Amino acid sequence: MRAAAIHGCYRCVPALGKELVMSECTPIYQPQIIRETAEGLNRLDVRDEMLSHRELELTSTVDAQSCATIIRGLLYLQRCDANAPVTLYINSPGGEVQSGLALYDVMQAVSCPIRTVCLGMAASMAALLFIAGDERQMLPHSRVMINDPLIGGGLGGSALSVKARADDLMRIRDITANVIARHTGMTLEQVFVLTASDTYFEAEQAVAQGLADRIVTSL
Repeated sequence: MRAAAIHGCYRCVPALGKELVMSECTPIYQPQIIRETAEGLNRLDVRDEMLSHRELELTSTVDAQSCATIIRGLLYLQRCDANAPVTLYINSPGGEVQSGLALYDVMQAVSCPIRTVCLGMAASMAALLFIAGDERQMLPHSRVMINDPLIGGGLGGSALSVKARADDLMRIRDITANVIARHTGMTLEQVFVLTASDTYFEAEQAVAQGLADRIVTSL
């Protein structure tokens, strides 16, 4: 049996007000793997190959879709082997708190040890998911950013509705602060000081602050 990496698919995006020509095609690289078997050639998405090695990724915003994909992967891998470790690679600017908390709860509920690896940036909600790993690794030039949750969209409506949203935001702030404190050993007071603004940590600083366990140079 032979395996070979294959190249991506390409999507053409026409320039505004122009006919589509090949010189204006924007390459969207989607790596695939081709395996030669007795039945012929099988083409696989590289993410399927990663899943077979118990590897998942969060490399977009934290939202319902990205979290659902990882949750499905975790539940599947839990059924395959409840004790084997899983690796979650993270490079994300953060996103929806509620979707992120759903994924966080599943990470805590499964019995598989989860290694989180920060590639580039784990910011805001993505930072909470990173620090929730059982083993938390960072590449040398990756960073972690923590902050308080923000109100999305315009803040309007009656005084009571605005107050209700503000109260809910403070409730979520307490939840996320408790998650950070639980996984870092910091006090809530320390967490609130750091999350009052966008606070960035280089890899060495993140390890010193308890946000990560170690810096790695190989994966």
